[in-house]
Amino acid sequence: MLVIFLAQIPLVAYARVLRKWARTAKMGVLFAVFIAVTNFFFGMGPEHSVAMALRFMALLTTSSFFFLTTSPDDFGLALEQMGVPYSVCFVFTAALRFVPVMAREIRSIMDAQMSRGLELQRGNFIKRAKNFIPILIPLFITAIRRSIEIAEAMESRAFGYRKRRTFYKTLKWRWKDSFIVCVSAFLFVIFLFYSQLF
Repeated sequence: MLVIFLAQIPLVAYARVLRKWARTAKMGVLFAVFIAVTNFFFGMGPEHSVAMALRFMALLTTSSFFFLTTSPDDFGLALEQMGVPYSVCFVFTAALRFVPVMAREIRSIMDAQMSRGLELQRGNFIKRAKNFIPILIPLFITAIRRSIEIAEAMESRAFGYRKRRTFYKTLKWRWKDSFIVCVSAFLFVIFLFYSQLF
C-alpha cells in the first residue's frame, strides 16, 4: 500500500496537479488516523491497523489523481465509444459533476448557518453531530430540487428518444495509451504475485 501511495508522486508531479492532490491527501490523513485507531481499538493489531489506514490513503489518492487528470466528459465519451449504454454513461458523468456542486452547496449552507450563530466546532462528538442537522436538511432539499430540475430538463430535450447517437468529439487510441496499459498490466501482475506470496 505504501508503494502504491508513493508511486503516484512522480506521476502527479508530471501531471502538474501536485498541490490539489496533496490537499486531498491532507484531508484524508484525519480519516486514516481514525481508521487506524478504530482497528487497533477492536484488537486488529498495529500492523493490520496501519495497513488499513494506508489502504484508505492509497484508494483516496489514486481516485483523486484519476479525477484530477480526467475530464468527466472525456471519460463518459470513452465509455460510450467502448459500447457502454449512453444512459449509464450519462448517470455516471452527471454524478461526477454533482459532487463539486454539492460541495459548494455545503459550504454555502454552513456559512449561512454559522452566520446565524450555529456552533460547529464546540462540544463533544454527539453535540457536533446534532449541530450538523440544520445543515443536512437544507442540503437534502437542495439536492432533491436540483435533481427534479435535471429530470425536467432531460424530458424537455427528449432524452433517450434516439438510440443511435453521434459524437461531437471522437477519442483516438495513441501509443501512449498502449504504453500505460502495458505498464499497468505489468504492475498489476507483480502486485498480484507478491500478494499471493505473503
